[in-house]
Amino acid sequence: MKKYSGAQILFECLKREGVTDIFGFPGGAVLDVYHELPNYAIRHILVRHEQAAVHAADGYARASGRPGVCLVTSGPGATNTVTGIATAYMDSIPLVVFTGQVPTMLIGNDAFQEANIVGITLPCTKHSYLVERVEDLAVTIKEAFHIARSGRPGPVLIDLPKNMLRSATAFSYPERVSLPGYNPNISGHIRQVRRAFEEMSAAKKPVIYAGGGVISSNASKELTALAHALTIPVTTTLMGLGGFPGTDDLFLGMLGMHGTYSANMAVTNSDLLIAVGARFDDRVTGDIAKFATHARIIHIDIDPTSISKNVQVDTPIVGDAKDILEKLLALADEAKKEDFPAARREWIAQIEQWKNTHGLSYEKNDAIKPQFVVEELYRLTGGRAIITTEVGQNQMWTAQYYKFDWPRKLLTSGGLGTMGYGFPAAIGAQVAFPRETVIDIAGDGSIQMNIQELATAVQYKLPVKIAILNNSYLGMVRQWQELFYNKNYSATHLAVSPDFVKLAEAYGAVGLRATRPEEVTPVIKTALATPNTVIIDFQVDPEAGVYPIVPAGASLDSMILL
Repeated sequence: MKKYSGAQILFECLKREGVTDIFGFPGGAVLDVYHELPNYAIRHILVRHEQAAVHAADGYARASGRPGVCLVTSGPGATNTVTGIATAYMDSIPLVVFTGQVPTMLIGNDAFQEANIVGITLPCTKHSYLVERVEDLAVTIKEAFHIARSGRPGPVLIDLPKNMLRSATAFSYPERVSLPGYNPNISGHIRQVRRAFEEMSAAKKPVIYAGGGVISSNASKELTALAHALTIPVTTTLMGLGGFPGTDDLFLGMLGMHGTYSANMAVTNSDLLIAVGARFDDRVTGDIAKFATHARIIHIDIDPTSISKNVQVDTPIVGDAKDILEKLLALADEAKKEDFPAARREWIAQIEQWKNTHGLSYEKNDAIKPQFVVEELYRLTGGRAIITTEVGQNQMWTAQYYKFDWPRKLLTSGGLGTMGYGFPAAIGAQVAFPRETVIDIAGDGSIQMNIQELATAVQYKLPVKIAILNNSYLGMVRQWQELFYNKNYSATHLAVSPDFVKLAEAYGAVGLRATRPEEVTPVIKTALATPNTVIIDFQVDPEAGVYPIVPAGASLDSMILL
């Protein structure tokens, strides 16, 4: 019987999992893997930093719905992945991360480039493996992909000692996985579903609060159909944007710290809150003691540990969002005789009043307003681009002013809030969808966290567009200092930054700049028509802020408006 080396088994397993692209950076511990790489029809994207490899795999996964895969060496190569892994873990993104390791006989001896990456990543992975027998490698990889994509998705790490990659054994890939103790519940209990439907039918002021779980479960169509069948307005988290059409009349906008006035007021005054694939994080709830105090709460989530973790709920339903929404839709079809629009006419009218009197707005003057840049990006792309963001003001302006009508169009670090995420994530999305327009909306601070990936984008001819909202500050921190720290702008002024146009050109990309409002539209048009990586340096108003804002720890109705 033919024997395969561990390195060969790795690629044979990836091939059977349908993997076509991996992101990585080589090193001594994984040279056997890179030696075999040319023998397989798997595209390897060579990044310039291991953190970027994980973010790129993450962006690939969010855009495509398939697990992202990355490969790095041992020691610092492995530890450089931790921020990316934690980012994916917080946002429930399916990844399989392969790290090199020193030979098994050297583990624990402080060998060159040794790090206990399994121990380091235990708190931020769904599961971590150390392969100690080459005979276990195939089943380990099968299990890793199953765990990463099933239940509540997340990252899985496989640590590969160098001698395991060189050892050989017979190869067979298991058809199925048996993991006692790991059996995520997919199907929502019909009794709880019926109870939830009765509450939804009887409520006078219901609101659906949708999170990233709607997108993970591919349940956007079902959510939209249910909202319309029962005439229930919808708000989403940052992670849920695109799970319900942003231009729909029933859409309230995002809720929470930088949510819309109508969304925050609707949740505050609702009598029934239906949470779907959301986890009631602090940026959404504000003061938990004052969150939705008039409402009964239904919580639909595939992760039973998320239910009643932060907010006590009345009707829990554990299961896949798509399955549960389909069951609710079936019940709605049976109840077509009910006149839901009439029952909620006053509620819808109240919401429309909130929208009309306190909609999103910003003051215009002779400076470029970052909100205007986002609006123009939306208009000129027809809302069809894949948008990634960095973290900070650029992220919130994108969430507010770019209307996401489809899922998997917004890729952003929600839970961990990782600066430097957006650009490598855009690279991953562009690899997954080479014909799509991919734009990273960035700040001048956050883009510099992984600016070296310009080399990656240019090398692989990835026409990612980077829109830098350049205000010469760490903008969100500066805004907090302005509002809550007596305008003590300590360590937030970026007094020295590169000339981004020249920097782009140095890497072989295209650099463009806009300094006046009338230059914004033509510069964006030029960038979109350019078949190359493009940086656009928008010199925006340095004092522009993100509004509304709910001060940390305050209730949702305590918004500071423009």
